[in-house]
Amino acid sequence: VQLAESGGGFVQVGSSLRLSCTVSGSFFSLNAMGWYRQAPGKHREWITHIINSSGGTKYADAVKGRFTISRDRATNTMYLQMNNLKPEDTGVYYCNAEDSDYVTYWGLGTQVTVSL
Repeated sequence: VQLAESGGGFVQVGSSLRLSCTVSGSFFSLNAMGWYRQAPGKHREWITHIINSSGGTKYADAVKGRFTISRDRATNTMYLQMNNLKPEDTGVYYCNAEDSDYVTYWGLGTQVTVSL
């Protein structure tokens, strides 16, 4: 399984962005997929995940109500819709997935920068 993020960019406060994560390999073998981010000088943090079979989702408090995770089984793609972006949302966003053998996969990341 390989993951590739896209959709990052440089935006102003209050703007929206949609990140995509394209999955190469067995999409249906994945138990869950999610997004993490790493701000400059900080550890990588979990922000959301989605259960592949049920579509159930969970969010970190920092993004709840502003970000939405989704997946499209027809195109083997996961999305992160980010609305009302804030400067503290700045960072590198990573796509993550876990398969049925509990092996974890990561993408290379996409940069999101939110300016005042």
